[in-house]
Amino acid sequence: MSKQPIDLKTVLAGFDEIWSPRIVAHVNDYDVRLAKVAGEHVWHVHENTDEFFLVLDGTLDIALREAAGERVVTLPRGSVFVVPRGTFHKPSSVEGAELLLFEPTGTLSVGDEHDEVPDHVQVTVGQEISF
Repeated sequence: MSKQPIDLKTVLAGFDEIWSPRIVAHVNDYDVRLAKVAGEHVWHVHENTDEFFLVLDGTLDIALREAAGERVVTLPRGSVFVVPRGTFHKPSSVEGAELLLFEPTGTLSVGDEHDEVPDHVQVTVGQEISF
């Protein structure tokens, strides 16, 4: 990882793949990931970790399956939301969005359990960016 400041706009300009997070930094045992998203992800769950979302640009919807039923949380640019561990969720973005995520290193992008993964969603633990 870099020992210099990292310009997030430069990193985001360096790739086009959607639902394919890039690891820009490590904080203790966590990855700081950047992702471009568009369309729908997949219903999935992280059994042992919360998932932090910060919307850098665009709007992100996160559908949640909770004890009281399903609901959708809409995150405009500049918003943060944490999906609690053990909660099935499905991110989506009609117009597209750019995100910053915090997840424990090695966390699979489609969680521990998930629906069938469509071709546009990459199953990954993130890709390290190079400087």
